Amino acid sequence: MKEILHKELSYKINGILFKVHNKLGRFRNEKQYSDAIEEELKIAQIPYKREFFLEKSFVGEANNRNKIDFMIDNKIILEVKAKSITTKNDYFQSQRYLHSADYKLGILANFRRQYLKPKRIINADFDSRHSYV
Repeated sequence: MKEILHKELSYKINGILFKVHNKLGRFRNEKQYSDAIEEELKIAQIPYKREFFLEKSFVGEANNRNKIDFMIDNKIILEVKAKSITTKNDYFQSQRYLHSADYKLGILANFRRQYLKPKRIINADFDSRHSYV
């Protein structure tokens, strides 16, 4: 059986996501969910960065192209959504962030659904020698 990436941290993050979803319901906007997640991360004393742009990942890339919702403990990228359905484009956006930052694990959470189902997204091309942070 394969090892779960960042097992303890990802379980804590999922717990925070479910707590926020239970508290706020499914009819808020993305910023409200992000504000609540940020407060819970502070309470749990989990280090994070919120809403920042990644550096360019290749020559010719436009400035400020990849804006991450949360980078948690320099290990996991969290992308927050509040829309009726997540699409392939949302998945590809998360993959782009993982590749640009060279992180192995991302979580995509859509709070608009009746039942929260955070998606773990793996960067199969991860190379720890080139990690962003």
